[in-house]
Amino acid sequence: MLKFAAFSTALILLTASLSAQKPNIIWLSCEDISAHLGCYDDPHAITPNLDNLSTEGVRYTHAFTSAGVCAPCRSGIITGMYQTTLGTQHMRGSARLPEMVRPFPAYLREAGYYCTNNSKQDYQFVTPKDVWDDSNGKAHWRNRPDDKQPFFSVFNFSGCHESGIASESKYKEVTKNLTSDQRQDANALTTFPPYYPDTPAAREDWKRNYELITAMDAWAGDLIAQLKEDGLYENTVIFYWSDHGVGLPRAKRWLYDSGTRVPLIVRIPEALRETGQGVPGTVTDRLVSSIDFGPTVLNLLELEIPSHVQGKPFLGTNLAAPRDFVFGARDRMDERYDIIRMARDKRYKYIRNYEPLKTYYQYMNTPEKGKTMADLRRLHEAGNLPPAAEYYFSPTKPVEELYDTWTDQHEIRNIAADPQHADTLKRLREAHLDWVKRTGDTGLIAEPIILEREKEIGHRYGILRQSGDPTFTNRLADIAVSASEGPKALPQLLEAMNDRDAAIRYWGAVGVGNIGKPARSAEKTMRAALKDDSAVVRIAAARALCRLGLPEEALPVLARDLDRGEQWERLHAAIVLDQIDDMARPVIAEMHAQLKPREDLYANGKYTVRVLNRALNQLEGTSRAVP
Repeated sequence: MLKFAAFSTALILLTASLSAQKPNIIWLSCEDISAHLGCYDDPHAITPNLDNLSTEGVRYTHAFTSAGVCAPCRSGIITGMYQTTLGTQHMRGSARLPEMVRPFPAYLREAGYYCTNNSKQDYQFVTPKDVWDDSNGKAHWRNRPDDKQPFFSVFNFSGCHESGIASESKYKEVTKNLTSDQRQDANALTTFPPYYPDTPAAREDWKRNYELITAMDAWAGDLIAQLKEDGLYENTVIFYWSDHGVGLPRAKRWLYDSGTRVPLIVRIPEALRETGQGVPGTVTDRLVSSIDFGPTVLNLLELEIPSHVQGKPFLGTNLAAPRDFVFGARDRMDERYDIIRMARDKRYKYIRNYEPLKTYYQYMNTPEKGKTMADLRRLHEAGNLPPAAEYYFSPTKPVEELYDTWTDQHEIRNIAADPQHADTLKRLREAHLDWVKRTGDTGLIAEPIILEREKEIGHRYGILRQSGDPTFTNRLADIAVSASEGPKALPQLLEAMNDRDAAIRYWGAVGVGNIGKPARSAEKTMRAALKDDSAVVRIAAARALCRLGLPEEALPVLARDLDRGEQWERLHAAIVLDQIDDMARPVIAEMHAQLKPREDLYANGKYTVRVLNRALNQLEGTSRAVP
């Protein structure tokens, strides 16, 4: 009895001691996976370490990222703000941040924390010097100068990135330590999605996804073991999450759950828990966005969350009401634009396609390297794809998509036109538009215009906040919506062509082009717009004239802006030339002339060259390699 009393006293003293210390935080992040873990009831997953972490912590079933691709998501994760607010939404760009927006680890450092990142940043802005004590492949809490100093340490596992599926050598390297019991049988995987072709190569990709996740689980287990070795496990809050969904077609880069739903597990040691939080083995369907991760860390450490931060803490004291919705955005993915927005509650997913005339599977250099994509293309050309896979080769997309994720896990039955779901459609449509307006969605501004105004203002965040026109944000959102609403919107679109702001005129011209020949009455207005001061408006007007069947005056404008334009203006022109197919034949020579590298452009203008090569292959029946 005395021994038990002494043990109890020691435990109380230890708990009191830990409570007096500042807690440590560790993030275990990985790339390109969805919730294919054993603790998420996946029947094939082999993830014992994370499954055990789940039994000791809280598992979130409704955690989502704000984009389906890494860099835009990571800009939001590190700032607690939507990428569309900051202007970091386009994949492979570099925005400037306003002075008040700081990556949140900077606040932790000011509070005395040792902050490390091992090692991926990829935030789409230049990282300020005050963010990390150390950010490289050797960064670790063990490197802090004082082993009593509290720490925030991020570890990123890149082995399950899409390149680990596509690259034979990387796949073998990442999974080299797996035992035979940890290998998967590709033909036995019952979770294989219906929107993929059931081919050996596609199943092999799906199998690799699981095996890479098992390798990641071992990595996570090793870091957890290191915490225990250092006597830090009971004073360290552990977050485990992925930056977005699976690195395969119709998942990565997309706003379906396959691209945005991620695993999230948080373990809070008993001494650090608020009442009712962190109870071991808890499962919650609370909606969480990836932009909430940083504010939650600040809140757990009782640090002030700056008022401009859009993320909401989901742990700690003084929590706001849980989210009713999470939101997401897709913008330029490398060389292709496709402006899409998403709003989701716990059950229903709403998607707005702002560019519905574009097919789902536009040619993009990176995903085209994968074997699943190759089989999708091959079987599509042969007419042998199952309906759920063939659908994504439709020449156009619906303007609106709505899915019941409870009854349609793979989101392949669009119920937007179903009268029984009219109220749900209206509610989520309004939530999406309110979010676009409330957060200042810079993704609705054509990228060339963004760069012009960033030079004037100093950062993209201010474009919709310092325009001098309090109605600009709402007008922009409304005209962008009107551009995909068909002939009934023609009066608004023509009115937009007289607007003083090029961002509004751009959507007016895009909308006329979307309508096509039924908008023939807009011919005069579009011809006049070929002389607009804004290159991107001229290009959109040229596209509209081509869609009206009037390419004669439009083609010289496209060729001229392709030659003389800035980086993203040239890309816009190249995309239109690709879209108009045979109409582009009169300017084939001008297109060939732009295949040479351009030292004055970002990465030699490789995105424009990729699109031109694709267009010329189609026009000339060639198969030149796309760089």
